[in-house]
Amino acid sequence: MKNIHLVCVSLLGLAFTAATAFSQTNDAASSGPAANGSPAWFLQDMSGMIQARAKPKPDGGMAGCESDIAKFCARPSGSGARYCLLQNAARLSGQCKASADAAETASLKNTLGTPYCFKSPVCDPAPDRGGNRLGVKAVEWKQTMGYSFAYPFASPEGERYGMVAVATDSKDNLWGLQRNPAGRPQLFKWDANHKLLLTIGDDVITHHAKAHGIAVDAQDNLWITDAAGATAQKISPDGKLLMTLGTRGHRGDWDEAKGQRYLWEPLMVGFNAQGDIYIAQGHGHESPNDTDSTDPTNNSGAARILHLDKNGKFINQWFGNAVGQGKFTMAHGFAVDPKTGDVYIGDREEYRIVVYTGDGKFLRTMQLRNLICALYFDKQNNLWVASGWDGQHLKVNKQTGQVLGAIGNGNGTGVGQFLEASYATFDSKGNLWTGDTARGRITEMLAPANRK
Repeated sequence: MKNIHLVCVSLLGLAFTAATAFSQTNDAASSGPAANGSPAWFLQDMSGMIQARAKPKPDGGMAGCESDIAKFCARPSGSGARYCLLQNAARLSGQCKASADAAETASLKNTLGTPYCFKSPVCDPAPDRGGNRLGVKAVEWKQTMGYSFAYPFASPEGERYGMVAVATDSKDNLWGLQRNPAGRPQLFKWDANHKLLLTIGDDVITHHAKAHGIAVDAQDNLWITDAAGATAQKISPDGKLLMTLGTRGHRGDWDEAKGQRYLWEPLMVGFNAQGDIYIAQGHGHESPNDTDSTDPTNNSGAARILHLDKNGKFINQWFGNAVGQGKFTMAHGFAVDPKTGDVYIGDREEYRIVVYTGDGKFLRTMQLRNLICALYFDKQNNLWVASGWDGQHLKVNKQTGQVLGAIGNGNGTGVGQFLEASYATFDSKGNLWTGDTARGRITEMLAPANRK
């Protein structure tokens, strides 16, 4: 198998691209001045996420494993310890193995059978690349664009669970997708005056095990994805289910020749000017190792882009799952250029954007200094990046990736801060709206022209 080789390539690639990302500055520097059209930058701690992760949480199935962790694991807690226990499953004590098995059973139930990332080409010994991501400082760019922050919407379900994605339609209605537990609504629609219009739950969309992406097409239909559930759904403006692509709970490969139409961790949907549908799939280090799957319908195990026409008829698809020119380990950020039809893929942990033509021909790779959690275009066809844990929304040059402006006060829970800046949208007035994957808050970023 090529798994070990690919892990090594990924780690070497990460070291190379990290150096490339800061090639214009002194790597030891903690800040830099505005230069060549980019704003000034500085390094920030992940203080908001550190505080959030420090709150008491269930032990994740590690009760009774204290001695095993001390014996086998260098990292004493969290996902690193769980990963270590998986690696040493054959040597665990009976008490720890029973706890771990029970936790794994519960996890598989919650994710509809999607296992923890283990032995995949894109998994690392430590789940956070380069070590604990909370210990890595992030680049924050100085805000110079004049946006202000407001919070006119509140989810009926509160802020406990992440508002992972938002989208606006042609009437400036706002849709929000929230990661609420089974039995609670996950999809909401407000009008332009902030009135709640629709609350949609399991009876319409079925529970999304890992609610992920959201997009509105030219007819104001909504599309949402369930990464763990392996489906993409089309919802009418009045909240009716129109179409489901994929089969819930069966992640797999789309093989048109066999009449096999499964999705594999669908993350986001995009459209070109002709109404063609693109579905970005593959969560990188959170993906299971399906290259070794015994399921004959699911053995590619690679991040991919699926291209369908407006009626859902297959056109083509292409695959990534490696580091290098023309490759990508995940398709977390995703957008289609409204004018050219080019496809932009955000390879999140690699800090880069990979660009293809609409039919899958590689064009270029753009290295950035931030996580690429989401990609989107504004009404003037400018490209924007949501930087995840780095806590900002960045306007970038779509040819080079150069940062041209920034909105957001970095990682945290204060005004203008984000624990995880995620899928966002512009309304017709130029205001930017976004959720937060780690909390159920919707933020409006008011354009300078709209400030009172």
